[in-house]
Amino acid sequence: MNDLSVMTDQQVQDWCDANLPAEDFSGKRVLLIIPDATRTAPLPLLFQTIHRKLKNDVTKLDILIALGTHRAMTPDEIDAHLGFDDSNRARFSDVEVFNHEWDNPDALTEIGTLSKAVTSEISDGLLKVDVSVQINARIKNYDLLLVVGPVFPHEVVGFSGGNKYFFPGISGPKLLNFFHWLGALITNVGIIGNKQTPVRQVVDRAAELIPVQRRCITFVVDPQARPYGLFYGTPESAWNQAADLSSQVHIKRKPRPFRQVLSCAPPMYDELWVAGKCMYKLEPVVEDGGELIIYAPHMSEISVTHGTLIEEIGYHVRDFFAKQWDQFKDYPWGILAHSTHVRGQGSFENGVETPRIQVTVASQIPPEKCARINLGYRDPETIDVESFADREDEGVLLIRKAGEHLYRLEGE
Repeated sequence: MNDLSVMTDQQVQDWCDANLPAEDFSGKRVLLIIPDATRTAPLPLLFQTIHRKLKNDVTKLDILIALGTHRAMTPDEIDAHLGFDDSNRARFSDVEVFNHEWDNPDALTEIGTLSKAVTSEISDGLLKVDVSVQINARIKNYDLLLVVGPVFPHEVVGFSGGNKYFFPGISGPKLLNFFHWLGALITNVGIIGNKQTPVRQVVDRAAELIPVQRRCITFVVDPQARPYGLFYGTPESAWNQAADLSSQVHIKRKPRPFRQVLSCAPPMYDELWVAGKCMYKLEPVVEDGGELIIYAPHMSEISVTHGTLIEEIGYHVRDFFAKQWDQFKDYPWGILAHSTHVRGQGSFENGVETPRIQVTVASQIPPEKCARINLGYRDPETIDVESFADREDEGVLLIRKAGEHLYRLEGE
């Protein structure tokens, strides 16, 4: 059902006034955990409404950007992200905004361990390791952590949001690498758009170790960031309701697979690390031997943070790594997972890798680099986007803003 109505700005403000109980926040130091600019969200509206609602009840209200392993946002980017400008900046002068620092050990604190027994149980024996649970140390300076973030179908955890804003949003690399590789072993197609997944269990189990009270505002939005609905409660309860709604509005079904898909990356996906979502959400509807084109003429980077290692290992199907594990086990598992998710399903037998579909990148990343990383190349100047429109009956699909709606075949 994709015909639900969206909320007006006034309805969002009224919802916050009615659903954020003052007693949950009164006298507390509150840290908002928000997404970076790679997620569609009405953050200026939500932050400014929350600030107005809570400023007289809390003793402190700050913001931590849940970057995961994405690059840090610049001050100008943060201003645009939150709607700060010369007309209102003074109103928020007491609000501190921090980027998460996943790769700075001094910025992290260990809050516990997921034991071998726990990881083996959750993963049904796929992985059996002790995993240190680290999180941004700033949480210790606050009485309440308030996640404010959207929920979409997600390639690693099933549906994003909720406790995922803690892990990997503001976590250290050890747990992140563990559950991303667990998701890769299960595969994107096996996880995406499913509520109850082993990776969600890992995230929720780790969140139980956080020694600070947790609350969450989740929401489900259309491509213009207009909410279909908002939910408040514990991260588990608010996420559960939002994931149900997301499954209604963010999953689209097609009667048959396509031989070619043009998956257009929006400007917020400025590197392949995030533009890979254009593959993840559409892989299920590409026919065997078909082609998916990630069309991103604005994109010039594989990954600012991880590009060097990605160029070293390339993009491969899962079993390329799993069947040569001794060769790859010492690379960050999160990078291996990203590699397999972008390359998609396939096989590796007798030294021969056979991907199920062809993945082509049409961007500023040059052809020789695409060849090195095991992806196809198209010059974006040679692509007329409109020539892909209205050709579904020919087996050609155009998605103008890819990455947040999941496409599946009917009956699957």
